[in-house]
Amino acid sequence: MPPAHWASNMKDESHLPVAEQSLVYRLRKRAEIRRQIPGRLSVTEGKPDRIANLLDEAADELESLKMQVIALKTLLDIERNMK
Repeated sequence: MPPAHWASNMKDESHLPVAEQSLVYRLRKRAEIRRQIPGRLSVTEGKPDRIANLLDEAADELESLKMQVIALKTLLDIERNMK
């Protein structure tokens, strides 16, 4: 099951060509698709899909790192403006 926090926050990029879709969107979409494939053993047994979970974890980490970079850039801009 995908984490609830991203489903409502994920910007729909499906209308864009794949080359223009964000990596985070593609990782999460791939995880979602894997979890819905009826023939997958994890689906038929009702178990978590470890690879789908890993894809979501990677997307979470990328988002976290992106937010850290934004925060650091903001701090640098503030510091530069104070001089």
